[in-house]
Amino acid sequence: MIWRKRDKEDEAQKQPKGANRFGSGLSAIYHKEMADHIRSRRFLIVLGLVLLTSFASIYGAVSGMWDGTNTSTDYRFLQLFITSGSSIPSFISFIALLGPFVGLTLGFDAINSERSEGTLNCLVSQPVYRDSIINGKFLAGATMIVLMVFSMGLLISAVGLLVIGIPPEGEEVGRIFVCLLFTAVYICFWLALSILFSVICRHAATSAMLGIALWIFFALFMSLVVNILTGILYPTDQMTSVGSIMDYYECQANLNRLSPYYLYSEAVSTIMNPSVRSNNIILPQQLSGAITGYLSLGQSVLLVWPHLIGLLALTAVIFAISYIAFMRKEIRSR
Repeated sequence: MIWRKRDKEDEAQKQPKGANRFGSGLSAIYHKEMADHIRSRRFLIVLGLVLLTSFASIYGAVSGMWDGTNTSTDYRFLQLFITSGSSIPSFISFIALLGPFVGLTLGFDAINSERSEGTLNCLVSQPVYRDSIINGKFLAGATMIVLMVFSMGLLISAVGLLVIGIPPEGEEVGRIFVCLLFTAVYICFWLALSILFSVICRHAATSAMLGIALWIFFALFMSLVVNILTGILYPTDQMTSVGSIMDYYECQANLNRLSPYYLYSEAVSTIMNPSVRSNNIILPQQLSGAITGYLSLGQSVLLVWPHLIGLLALTAVIFAISYIAFMRKEIRSR
């Protein structure tokens, strides 16, 4: 691998002695990508779509509260995020379905567009390390996602406060913050996946199609596949005991949790609905003697802590694969 040896020698010669590996090179790429995202029409279109869905979810939630669809008087402020109108999904449902679109849009052409335009060769010829390129692109995209997600949360909270006139309690603020944190991690997973496709695919259209295909599969067809598999593993005519039925539903839930869409939806539903006491099947005898009430924020976080770890682990693994693939890819050849 002569070209790899030459790349390493060229990078070593470009860097001055004592240069910080995560200093000027990574900072320059990060600020350049941030500026590109902010000035791009694509980002403005995505931002407009996000704002449109946010306002639609607010309208649906408020209309659902006013027409008596949701009669609960507890945690009224949280209902702005989980209540849906007659024909408009809730904010959580919108984000679970459209959040991957944001991540895919920000990263599907992060690397292959630079390669196809010939700017990647010029970029690596500058006094920056090669890994600073992919690190800077991911960090810039993640920053835009965090800003967008928390801006949406603040927007919904502000408009909801003006409409319903009920300020949130401290626990409600904490639950909203945890929900937005899950949302940012969830969208960052799709950003890392889109960057991976951008590294391994030569054309941006191909990487975009792969990302959209996975998005549709996890959102629409994963549950169908899981139902078929569990039906094969646990035939209906053989489920004659409580234990076999429990095994069936546990297998179904575990297979569904392989999908980031299901993992995110289950986590935020638990966080935003304090009445959810478990993510697994509960038998009637297990409820005997249980005190009726809501879970505290800490107890709800304990229920969904594995979900957050799972999303973070998936994001880290996908980005690590894209990082290794980019570092091993030959840039000089066209």
